[in-house]
Amino acid sequence: MQQPQIVATQGSRAARQGRNLETLILPIFQNKNFEVVSYSAWSKKKESYGDKLLLKHVPYTTIYGHPGYTEFLVRSLPHKLNVRIECKWQQSSGSVDEKLPYLYLNCIEAMPETDIIIIAGGGGMKQGAIPWLKTTVLTKKYLLNSVLNKNIQVFTIDEFLRWANTTIN
Repeated sequence: MQQPQIVATQGSRAARQGRNLETLILPIFQNKNFEVVSYSAWSKKKESYGDKLLLKHVPYTTIYGHPGYTEFLVRSLPHKLNVRIECKWQQSSGSVDEKLPYLYLNCIEAMPETDIIIIAGGGGMKQGAIPWLKTTVLTKKYLLNSVLNKNIQVFTIDEFLRWANTTIN
């Protein structure tokens, strides 16, 4: 009897590719002696963990009022960091780029942290999508910082690695 072939859907392929970006982030922090732990485990026993953490699957309530999750939250007392990290990867045509305005609004209106990093890449987003996000963040930086107390940065994986090497030494 022939085994049925499992065909990956475009959505499952995209999710797998997005997780590849997330797996690039982990060693950056592990090599700098951060503990990597799920947010749910940490929230139950905060006192059991050290002062350099990379929390995974971090919840927040979206602008629509429903549960949302971010890939990471960096918490470090020695580095004075409490930074939410969103990973957006689109390697081929899809809808990740169409969700960037929604992500931006969640960053400024719903995510509780002051500092937020968006890592975007993959080469498959519509032309102009990432430049739009970077330009929007930069042109509204004064408003974000002075009125909303938000510091949002948009990085490629290379730019994020430079940030990590400079910030977490």
